[in-house]
Amino acid sequence: MTTPRCLLFDCDGTLVDSEPLLAAEMAASLNTLGLPFTANDYITEFRGARFKNIIHELQQRHGSIDPDRLQHTESEMRSNLAQRMATELTPLPGVIEALDSLSDYPRAVVSNGPETKIRNGLEATGLSHYFGDRLFSGYTANCWKPDPCLFLYAARMMGFDPEECIAIDDSIVGVEAALAAGMIVIHLNRYPDAEETPDGAIPISNMHQLPTIVTHLVRTEAVTT
Repeated sequence: MTTPRCLLFDCDGTLVDSEPLLAAEMAASLNTLGLPFTANDYITEFRGARFKNIIHELQQRHGSIDPDRLQHTESEMRSNLAQRMATELTPLPGVIEALDSLSDYPRAVVSNGPETKIRNGLEATGLSHYFGDRLFSGYTANCWKPDPCLFLYAARMMGFDPEECIAIDDSIVGVEAALAAGMIVIHLNRYPDAEETPDGAIPISNMHQLPTIVTHLVRTEAVTT
């Protein structure tokens, strides 16, 4: 086994507590289109999924929506979300402490969201300096979780083999993508009553636990090799 050397973090729901804001704005926007959707639907069923895929699934269930209306509504939703994130967004508990503790490791953000959204979220929460420009978006790579290609792209751009990377993600789609990429995966399972950690991933319940897990993984691999 290769000693882990690089940390790849999801953004929404892993570093920043944006998902309640996103779920609320998504529900309001989709309801105006006549697509039944609640904030809880996002949390329990669609968390971490690409917006386009959510729209596709809802139209399969409830009927098609005019593409122009969809585009306008999505633009309006993203604008409203950006405004709320600028003033309401906070880092998740334990994130700053974990990033400070793990400062010796190269790290990056790997997210399905647009790069502008990632950057705005990090800036609003004071996390930008931890990552600099090491932000890898599905829209830049033109591939999205649960496809492993986004994590593989991030590892390649960071200069590491997949097996040298630890991926930290809160969503099942992200965990499955990183596992398929051949990475060590830590699942931040904030909703243990709603989902189970996939086989092969390491569950944690909060980010305060992350430094201990990473240190243990590195020491274990060093001993076995």
